[in-house]
Amino acid sequence: MPQCTQEQLRFHPANGKTIRADFNGGELSSDFGALLLRQSLLQSDLIRRMAEAIHDKRHPSYIDHSIQDLLTQRTLQVACGYEDANDSNHLRKDPIFKMAVGRNPLDSDQHLAAVPTFTRLGQAISNKDIYRMAKAFVDHFVSSYKQPPAAIIIDLDHTSATTYGHQQMSLFHGKYNDYCYLPLLIFEGLTGKLITAILRPGKTPTGKENAAILKRVIQLIRQQWPKTHLLVRGDSHFSQPEMMRVIQDEPHADFVFGKGAGDKKVLRPKAEKALREARQKLALNRIHSDPAPYSFKQYGEADYQAASWVGLGTRVIYKAEVNQDGDNPRFVVTSIKAASAKSIYEELYCPRGAR
Repeated sequence: MPQCTQEQLRFHPANGKTIRADFNGGELSSDFGALLLRQSLLQSDLIRRMAEAIHDKRHPSYIDHSIQDLLTQRTLQVACGYEDANDSNHLRKDPIFKMAVGRNPLDSDQHLAAVPTFTRLGQAISNKDIYRMAKAFVDHFVSSYKQPPAAIIIDLDHTSATTYGHQQMSLFHGKYNDYCYLPLLIFEGLTGKLITAILRPGKTPTGKENAAILKRVIQLIRQQWPKTHLLVRGDSHFSQPEMMRVIQDEPHADFVFGKGAGDKKVLRPKAEKALREARQKLALNRIHSDPAPYSFKQYGEADYQAASWVGLGTRVIYKAEVNQDGDNPRFVVTSIKAASAKSIYEELYCPRGAR
């Protein structure tokens, strides 16, 4: 049997080596990844920009944790899988998280912030702070380029952020069948870089709301890149005339948006001839090809313009696809004149959200 004390277990030697089990390990942590993430935060300078966007109304005499430290702590915790702010109560003493925020891991007087501090921070942030934070994201994106690029792709996408409880602006959304927020995320499509993120209520936005956000983002980009060509890209609920007009008013900008199910009764007949040809070619190829093809598709343009699109100079592109499940037509609307229907759909629209 091994000998033991309060702090050690002593085992019989093995291969001439002494074996001890020591329970006096000092400060321990299972989240070393926080230190790696800290390096990224320091290099990107994004947290500093975000902290400067928030107007700190606290009295200097009572501040134990700066805004930058609070944002760093919360960002690291979320990135390490601790999404709930309640986790701060035990992570505030974790030595790795303390080092990642820049504090002495062995000093009991330098623990990180607890839940009440984050609660007060959330309640103190104003709409102006949120606006400046969204702007800070755009400024950070622009500063990541050494010189203005010839062209960028502005990818727009709303995503569901499920809520629990009675959060302000949390609404039931039929598509996701749950209570949620519906934030707008804007990425650059060629590099995958985040341009900005907008927290929104859990409802589908109007064209006026989408256009107002896009216009502000474009104005911020244009302050540094007046001649960069902008391609704005999104799915069907961005194909709104307000959005198209914002882009049309830009001298170096185009758009390509999907068209939704609500237009199928009007648009589907426009592609019927191509669908009929696709059915015939797929059936013929299944007879003569080994292995049989899964689908057949071809591209074309539809002579179509909604009443609200007058003066916008749009093209409607369709993909007439037939597969083993039947017809699968798809439509996009674009301002691009020079490219073919196939290249617009496959090379410009389909890569949306791939990064």
